[in-house]
Amino acid sequence: MADGEGGGSLIFTAADGAVAACHPPFPPMRTAVGPGVDGAAESITEGAAEAMVAHAVANRTVGVLLVRLGGYAAGVFAGSPPQLVSSKTGSRPVHGRSAAGGWSQHRFARRRENQATTALHAAADAAAGIFGRYGADGLDAVVLGGDKRSAAGLRGDARLVPYLDRAVDRFLTVPDPRLAVLRDIPRDFLAIRIRLTEPEPDGPDAHSPGKVRAVLPTTD
Repeated sequence: MADGEGGGSLIFTAADGAVAACHPPFPPMRTAVGPGVDGAAESITEGAAEAMVAHAVANRTVGVLLVRLGGYAAGVFAGSPPQLVSSKTGSRPVHGRSAAGGWSQHRFARRRENQATTALHAAADAAAGIFGRYGADGLDAVVLGGDKRSAAGLRGDARLVPYLDRAVDRFLTVPDPRLAVLRDIPRDFLAIRIRLTEPEPDGPDAHSPGKVRAVLPTTD
């Protein structure tokens, strides 16, 4: 049986009491699903699953910005399946922390801070240039990734505000944001995330804590 949840998630309940909470990308999923009646539960469950997959792979124009300290990748994907139609990647040197003390440590820290600021400016410039070709209204959604601390450092750039306002809640933690990583990122932003809760052996109504058991990509 399938039931709809707020925000577009779907809950599937098996005959043994196991529960799968499915979270498709780009919520909300505007599909009303109710419990089955007159033996129609199986049909409704299949319909809900098909609707969820159709929502995940719908034709969209999606902006992606991946940023880690010292590296960035900005791109726009369009179509179904998504194709990378515009992109820019780059890197800037940011030295690691110094173990030295005293004046040398302070000087090194200031230098590292300046390098980090320059790197984030370069990432913001790239995103503003790539996304600006479409405008905020030309993007159905924006996906952020990399590491959260670096991404948070971009929120003060006024040029990016209209795009960051379209950012989905799902943040994609990725390694060094190279072009190859950017090209493969649709596997992550289209994935349907599933949290499976299994019934305890001592009763059908008691459930073990939910765990994310699988992330199902919706494209090859």
